[in-house]
Amino acid sequence: MPAVLLATKRVEKPWGRHHLYPGFPDPAPDAAPIGEVWFQSPHPEEPELLIKYLFTSEKLSVQNHPSDEEAHKRGLPRGKDECWTVLTAEPDSTIAIGPLQTMTRDELRTSAEDGSLEHKLDWKKVKAGDFYYSHSGVIHAIGAGLTVIEVQQNSDTTYRLYDYGRPRELHLDDGVAVAELTPYVAPEAPGEVAPGRIILVNGPKFVLERWTGGKRTIDLPAGRQGWLVPIKGDGVVAGVAWKAGECVLVEGPEELHASVDADLLFAYVGKTFR
Repeated sequence: MPAVLLATKRVEKPWGRHHLYPGFPDPAPDAAPIGEVWFQSPHPEEPELLIKYLFTSEKLSVQNHPSDEEAHKRGLPRGKDECWTVLTAEPDSTIAIGPLQTMTRDELRTSAEDGSLEHKLDWKKVKAGDFYYSHSGVIHAIGAGLTVIEVQQNSDTTYRLYDYGRPRELHLDDGVAVAELTPYVAPEAPGEVAPGRIILVNGPKFVLERWTGGKRTIDLPAGRQGWLVPIKGDGVVAGVAWKAGECVLVEGPEELHASVDADLLFAYVGKTFR
């Protein structure tokens, strides 16, 4: 099929929320908080990318992920690069990304064990509209009071380095082994390449674009897949109607018709299309 509306999977998390985001029904007051909404294809293990919304009321653990190379060493299908588009943020919301100063692996392990790691990370104040790309190996933690869209390689491999004293398993051997020990440097991206078309990520694992509304051609080569994530607005692609809070898997090329107020993300693997 040229386009399919993906199923939503609501994931309960202790750090989640009862007040979500327009397009998502809030859980009942006496129900468990919702921390994530995943968009799943009919065969969720197959696609190369996974799209999620995150709703945080507490800091998430300090963690990192393996690269493709490190994942293959461990018998895993792929590593995990990911990125976050911030939709809402409290005035004091932060995201930690990378250490403040270069560390040794011994220092990283010791800091994770004694709890000082949290204070050795670069906690950046964030606001709605901010964007971060976290490549594999980067030590990071998403803070409280945020709504973000996460685009990631389709992997659930997470190495938890520190969890603020919560009684959850840590993965220090693997997490320390794959960690990037130097301060984070954001990768370059083309930015606005045409009116209403911004390229936020230009590989190497995927491309992510942000579009305004109107009519446009999704000019992917035949058979290649793209993930349309409407932040705002509604429209139609390949006969499939969509609205904010949903996600459509598209095989190009196709014509997209979006409302003039639409705000859209579009993710895909491979080279940027024209």
